[in-house]
Amino acid sequence: MSKLMSVHHLALTVTDVDRSVPWYARVLELEEFTRREDPETGLRKVVLRSPSEGFAVVLVEHQDTERPRFDERRTGLDHVAFKVSSRSELAEWEARLSEYGVVHSPSKGSRTLEGSSVIVFRDPDGIQLEIWADPEV
Repeated sequence: MSKLMSVHHLALTVTDVDRSVPWYARVLELEEFTRREDPETGLRKVVLRSPSEGFAVVLVEHQDTERPRFDERRTGLDHVAFKVSSRSELAEWEARLSEYGVVHSPSKGSRTLEGSSVIVFRDPDGIQLEIWADPEV
């Protein structure tokens, strides 16, 4: 049996695509690749890609969806963690988040994986995002 290779894309439901796309593009350096809107259903989708890494984040807005603030304690998504290659890159991301006024935790060791470091922050809908550096060997 063949094995999974990686994550192709991640789709997140947001309350306002027009607010979220510029935030993800600016803060996470993602580029808009394609956009689809279906006037009949009210569904709006925007695919953002990392220009160098090849993964995609899809932001989806449903017209008739309940719009409570994100809560990782509900069944579904808990958080999304993006990986960087070193602690020095993590420090660069920490500076970038500060520069853009994104509230975030200071870089700290992870209780999940000894030797790892992580920064935690939230998008405009409150979805928890992380930037993660594995232990350096």
